[in-house]
Amino acid sequence: MAGAEGRGMRKMLIWLPLALFLAFFALFAGGLFKPDDRVITSKLVGQPLPGFALPAGASDRPALASTDFATGKPRLLNIFASWCVPCAAEAPQLEALRRAGAEIDAIAIRDARDDVDAFLRRNGNPYSRIGLDARSSVQIALGSSGVPETFVIDGKGLIRYQHIGDIRADDVPMILDRLKDAQ
Repeated sequence: MAGAEGRGMRKMLIWLPLALFLAFFALFAGGLFKPDDRVITSKLVGQPLPGFALPAGASDRPALASTDFATGKPRLLNIFASWCVPCAAEAPQLEALRRAGAEIDAIAIRDARDDVDAFLRRNGNPYSRIGLDARSSVQIALGSSGVPETFVIDGKGLIRYQHIGDIRADDVPMILDRLKDAQ
């Protein structure tokens, strides 16, 4: 009897690595098919825009300060960089927003004015004002972790919405609605 039990135990041990591998694979595959929630809610939504005054980021646009947003009219604040590929990809959508009546200001991060000028010549310039945030200090104060990001700022200078990532064509109506809601 003892010999039969020993053989049974050995057979189970032989299959144990395969069973562990299959269990691990099932766990991993489950994560692929049911990804985590990717929506990030900023703690600054509903808060005033942090105070800042940035030098002009482009040769043909004025500088940008937080006081430019307390004008009574909601506007967009786009965080971008000349070296950012998704920023170039969202340029047509920013132009569509501008044509629809959105006022758009921008902050160019970790950039140089000549590079920003070249980027705007290649991709268009929907911005009213552009500030240059060479050290990303304003970007960090806004709670922005990457580029591009776009904020809806109401006429009192309060952040009403944060769009993380590039704006795609199907995002344009939603962003226009968010601007309308911010009035």
